[in-house]
Amino acid sequence: MAASSPRLPALPQAGSQATFVAPAHWRAIDLLSDLHLAENTPRVFEAWAAHLRHTDADAVFILGDLFEVWIGDDMAERGFEARCVEVLSAAAAERTVGFMAGNRDFLVGDAMLEANGVLRLADPTVVVAFGERVMLSHGDALCIDDIDYQRYRSIVRRPGVQRAFAALPFAARRAIGRALRRRSGRREPAQRGSFIDVDAGAALAWMRGAETPTLVHGHTHAPASHDLAPGAVRHVLSDWELDGSSAPRAEILRWSASGFTRIAPLTAPSSQAS
Repeated sequence: MAASSPRLPALPQAGSQATFVAPAHWRAIDLLSDLHLAENTPRVFEAWAAHLRHTDADAVFILGDLFEVWIGDDMAERGFEARCVEVLSAAAAERTVGFMAGNRDFLVGDAMLEANGVLRLADPTVVVAFGERVMLSHGDALCIDDIDYQRYRSIVRRPGVQRAFAALPFAARRAIGRALRRRSGRREPAQRGSFIDVDAGAALAWMRGAETPTLVHGHTHAPASHDLAPGAVRHVLSDWELDGSSAPRAEILRWSASGFTRIAPLTAPSSQAS
């Protein structure tokens, strides 16, 4: 018998998802992803930091790829990444801040998040708020037609591989991280001509297993809302491109009792866009 192709991610079974129940007094949750923060993205950093300072949301949930690359939690003690962690820590002192690993920052560790008051979000997580059940995911596991990536993902997510990588000197890990960045590039998948979207059937399987009509994810850098089936919708988060891009964009998906609204990052309490 021929070996099966590793096309499908391991789909969660009904009832197996992590669940977060929001406090009843919450009025808004801000959802964002794919900022790819790095020293060469100062405008994205400033927009993100300003939003975390000024948002009136009760929670900010970051659904992966906050960082362009994360090679270990010792990055939190150095330069630019230390500034990012300071922003996270200050925001978490004011409201709930949740972090879900993406394909660029899956090595962010629990100890670093806990030390800065940031909530770890499993991928996927069902959030119960405003009388609704909404599934949150980074989205990369659902891009099952990206076979090369899924093979890579299955390797680098192994605990043994991660322990071996963590044991390398910082300089060696940084060199590997830079090599991976050069290989993958920094532009949107659609611009590279190799855009692979979330598989609709896989997404629906996750949603039906979790008994939720709504999926929110990032990863694809193709912000939009899609009807997957009658009564089933997915909202794709925006990537953030503000540094040298010919098509700058930065967007938060705000979830409240009124539903979902795409807003611009806040620079002052009165600057919210609808």
